[in-house]
Amino acid sequence: MYNGIGLVTPRGSGTNGFVQRNLSHIPNRPKREFKDFKDIPPPSALRKKDKEIIIHEKKREIEIKCIELQDELEEKGENE
Repeated sequence: MYNGIGLVTPRGSGTNGFVQRNLSHIPNRPKREFKDFKDIPPPSALRKKDKEIIIHEKKREIEIKCIELQDELEEKGENE
């Protein structure tokens, strides 16, 4: 027994009785408290979009418009 922790005798326990610290233990941290929901920052304010993502979204919008126009022209009977 080590500082009142562990087994008095390791006999029959299937262990050697060695006491280790739990290194995966996370201590309690004080939580941030907000007075109102207005004080909580929106998720978009925490992370900015990458420039490449913005460019991809713009290209995707243009592609969708082209597909809609193509469908519209095919309904009218136009050739490719």
